[in-house]
Amino acid sequence: MGKKKKTSGGPVQIQNRKARHLYQILDTFEAGIVLSGSEVKSLRAGRANLQDAYARIKDGEAWLINAHIAPYDQAGGYGHDDPTRNRKLLLHRREIDRLYGEIKSGGLTLVPLRIYFKNGRAKVELALARGKKSHDKREDLKKRDQKREMERHARGGRVRI
Repeated sequence: MGKKKKTSGGPVQIQNRKARHLYQILDTFEAGIVLSGSEVKSLRAGRANLQDAYARIKDGEAWLINAHIAPYDQAGGYGHDDPTRNRKLLLHRREIDRLYGEIKSGGLTLVPLRIYFKNGRAKVELALARGKKSHDKREDLKKRDQKREMERHARGGRVRI
């Protein structure tokens, strides 16, 4: 009998939908995340929220702050107590140093885009991002609406004027 390969158990992804609207994404990174057992179970059930979450580099370590992972009901008294606790992110030293330098030099922030499973391990996709101004957001909405209208017109649907 060979070694059994771990699978992710399905495409469970927790996404931060507002991030691409609020921020201009410059670069993305994949980081591991340190979790307790009940947090992993809760993530697999899709019970997490990244809406107000962000990442910070403190004392040479990367941390995921304010990510909400709901308590796992079947864990009983052995589950995690604080759903929004700070969770350590696993990155190489080179990546941490590079991110720290870029954040300190130019008004950038680390935003989690999604949490997913890869080979049985929970991963966080982090984005090095710059906040958008309100006129940039309006411009993006206008472009998206125009694209939608052109696609509708190409399909032969009715076009609003």
